[in-house]
Formats: sequence, C-alpha cells, structure tokens
Amino acid sequence: MKTILLFMMFLSPLWPLGDNPVVGDPYVIINKQSNELAYIDNGQVVKVFDVATGKNEKLTPEGEFTITVKAADPFYRKKNIPGGDPKNPLGTRWIGFDAENSDGRTYGIHGTNNEDSIGTFVTQGCVRMYNEEVEILFEHLPIGTKVFITKNNNSFEEIAAQKGAMKKGDS
Repeated sequence: MKTILLFMMFLSPLWPLGDNPVVGDPYVIINKQSNELAYIDNGQVVKVFDVATGKNEKLTPEGEFTITVKAADPFYRKKNIPGGDPKNPLGTRWIGFDAENSDGRTYGIHGTNNEDSIGTFVTQGCVRMYNEEVEILFEHLPIGTKVFITKNNNSFEEIAAQKGAMKKGDS
C-alpha cells in the first residue's frame, strides 16, 4: 500500500487535471463586445489591451480554446509574404489557438501592419493587436494557455471568476 501511495504521489503531477484553468495559471479573455483582451495571471487581471476582431459577429469564433502554436515573425501563407516583411498583415507575432477544430494555424492572436485597425471590427476571424503589445503577451503565454472568446457586458473579473481563472470576489 505504501508503494502505491508513493507511486501516485510522484506520478500525479503528470496526470492531466482537466480542461479548466486553475486559479494562478495564465488565462486570456477576449470580449468582442468591447474589442478588448484581458491577460490574467496569478488570479488577477494584469493588463487589458485593445484589439480588432471579426468584421462580422460570426467570423471570430466564441468559446474556450487552447494555444497550440506560437511563432515570431510569422509567414503569411495566404499571400506568400515572409515574416518580417512590412507588408505582412500578421505583424511580428502569432499566437494560434485551436478554434473550430483547427490546429492553431487558422485562428490566432497576432500583430498587424495596420495599427489603425485596432479597436475595430475588421478581421477575417483572428484577433489583432499592436505589435509591441502582442510581443509582450507572446512572452507570457505558454503553449496550453486557455483563451476564452465571448461577447457580453460582464467585466473581465466576472468572466474570469465564472471560468475559474480567478476566485469570485478577487478584483
């Protein structure tokens, strides 16, 4: 019995704990209502960023997704534009997530070569950020981080508490 207990103690950190975020883990909430993105860490809203989302309500998918791909100076496949090129609409960073059964290369949070678009409804489904800000976010979000996209009037603290990314009453 003691051997089984020791075995379980050493292996339990390797067992998946489920799909829900754990208070303290990094978490991202994107609210299409306000075109804002909140970065949550250690149970606190650390920073809120202005973003651009889909030009119509259906283009940026809603739900909870997982970051599966990250790339610095991403290549823009649709028009064969290399990373780092000023014409590249993806800007300096790509943080891809698995929306609509994709592999993280279809939907993502990324920079832009058109900073005037931030705060507007203009994308084909991705979430655009200023390059300087997506670079900061890129450094703080590991693969596996959850991204929740919604459209509602609740505060980021309320949404995070509902999703389990922060305790209720922590704001």
